[in-house]
Amino acid sequence: MNRHRPTSPHLQIYRLPLVALISISHRITGVILVAGAIALVGWLAAIASGAEIYACARAFLGSLVGRLLLFAFTFSFFFHFANGIRHLFWDTGAGFALDSARKSGIAVIAFAVVMTVLAWILGYAMR
Repeated sequence: MNRHRPTSPHLQIYRLPLVALISISHRITGVILVAGAIALVGWLAAIASGAEIYACARAFLGSLVGRLLLFAFTFSFFFHFANGIRHLFWDTGAGFALDSARKSGIAVIAFAVVMTVLAWILGYAMR
């Protein structure tokens, strides 16, 4: 084997572009949304099962782990929603230029962060 052959860039050297990271994140948030939908069905089943089981579900969702999962679900919802709208624009042929795709990716992230924080602030304000 020739030891002087150049090697291809490894993940430690190569940095994925923002558009690729957002594409991967879109798929991951879709999986999180499915898990959240299953959790929502479980929560509704706990309500229907009686006060004792609902108290257990409420205690879990009120714990630090439960709140982190709810926060992740909320962020995933807004990220997936905004990126879905971005994909609708792409379906029309708009926004494919690299600069435009990067800017719309930043807008998707900003929208998801702002709406997640706003939703949680409003949620706690209505308690």
